[in-house]
Amino acid sequence: MFLWGLLARQFRRWQVYNRTVAELSGLDDRSLADINVSRSEIRSVARTAATAA
Repeated sequence: MFLWGLLARQFRRWQVYNRTVAELSGLDDRSLADINVSRSEIRSVARTAATAA
């Protein structure tokens, strides 16, 4: 049971990461600047969001 729970948690984190990258990548540069994120930081922000989920 422990293994399935670990796999499920990792899958959810992967989903959050991918969704966050897709949503932030879809924003234009001005919108990203409004939320104080540069294009080069998108993956880092997504990683942080995924570990918080």
